[in-house]
Amino acid sequence: MCRGGHSGRVGLFGLFGSGYSGFLQKKNYPNPTRDNRVPGCRVPGYFGSGPFTQRVLLTLEEKRLPYDLKLVNLNNKPEWFLSISPEGKVPIIKLGEKWIPDSDVITQALEEKFPEPSLATPPEKATVGSKIFSTFIGFLKSKDSSDGTEQALLNELTAFNDYLQENGPFINGELISAADLSLAPKLYHLEIALGHYKKWSIPDSLTYVNSYMKTIFSKDSFVNTRAEPKDVIEGWRPKVEG
Repeated sequence: MCRGGHSGRVGLFGLFGSGYSGFLQKKNYPNPTRDNRVPGCRVPGYFGSGPFTQRVLLTLEEKRLPYDLKLVNLNNKPEWFLSISPEGKVPIIKLGEKWIPDSDVITQALEEKFPEPSLATPPEKATVGSKIFSTFIGFLKSKDSSDGTEQALLNELTAFNDYLQENGPFINGELISAADLSLAPKLYHLEIALGHYKKWSIPDSLTYVNSYMKTIFSKDSFVNTRAEPKDVIEGWRPKVEG
């Protein structure tokens, strides 16, 4: 996963598995050519419950930027981490000499600093599918099958399906963009968490959404940065049982 075609490296801190204490540093691999890619160097078992960190990792992967990754246990935050992230939030990335938190800010900064290949989403398309995640959480937390949360999620997924039918295969048409890299990890969490806790899956009738997920989930960049299903399940347990 530590791939790239640019000189220099960026440092990324993220939460991958609440049971992991301290941090791990990714090994440095030589920068590959386009036809000589280095195998992903993921840490099995420690890619936990953060779709926002995966969004940043996907951006780095799609832009082929080399980076060093350290893993942080937010249940036992070390002092060195709090010194660079006083609020204790992840992801946080170091670009040059500056530490930048928040996946929205990070991905925008990466787009500005490394504009090629472009992942920019046109402003009029940037919010497509943006309500899916909040309605997913509402349904996941719901204890009342008649409270309308399932239908709210279905409404958002149906609207997204209709959008893809007219404008797909991706949010920005033929090209994958930042909006897809934001939404795809959330759909991955939706699929795993609702499948486990609700025995629920996206209806087969939403063919464009299902095809969209299958396409993005099979990309090397996604496979190399996705959470382990067991970590996704454990990551959402407090929301379900709290």
